[in-house]
Amino acid sequence: MSRLRRGLLGATLGSFMSVGWGLARAAPALPGQPVQWPASLRLLDGGVLDAGQLSQSAVLVVFFSTTCPFCARHNQHVQRLAQATRGKPMRVLGVAHDRDPEAVRRYLTSKGLTFAVTLDQQPMHEALSLRRVIPLSCVVDSHGVLREVIPGEMFEEDVMALARWARA
Repeated sequence: MSRLRRGLLGATLGSFMSVGWGLARAAPALPGQPVQWPASLRLLDGGVLDAGQLSQSAVLVVFFSTTCPFCARHNQHVQRLAQATRGKPMRVLGVAHDRDPEAVRRYLTSKGLTFAVTLDQQPMHEALSLRRVIPLSCVVDSHGVLREVIPGEMFEEDVMALARWARA
């Protein structure tokens, strides 16, 4: 077998293995494609958010960690966006990469963050992006189409500009 064929075979097998042979789940949406939301998510406040609720408005999903200083600054901008879009058809949802719910609750309280947060990171990554960059901001429009996947910390004006996806 030629070196080129071995390389192509290895890349193909690696791709199949990285998504569980394609049997367990579909690949995350790409920008311009519809999002397959998880059936439901457990929120840190004890509530449950189902796919129907996520499809009723534009959604900004922010993946973060409580130990990430870039996330701490980014989440302050996200909080301002959540406040500015309150009452408009835009939902802000944080997805913590942390395992300890009490630590996340303390973090949210200490930072004054009031947007909804889930610890169900795996199904959200499977829906939106397998990238583990934090912070990672994903915008889904009111039709359920992934519009933007933005890795890294954003400036406040850039986060606030995401309000354009909310339709009054």
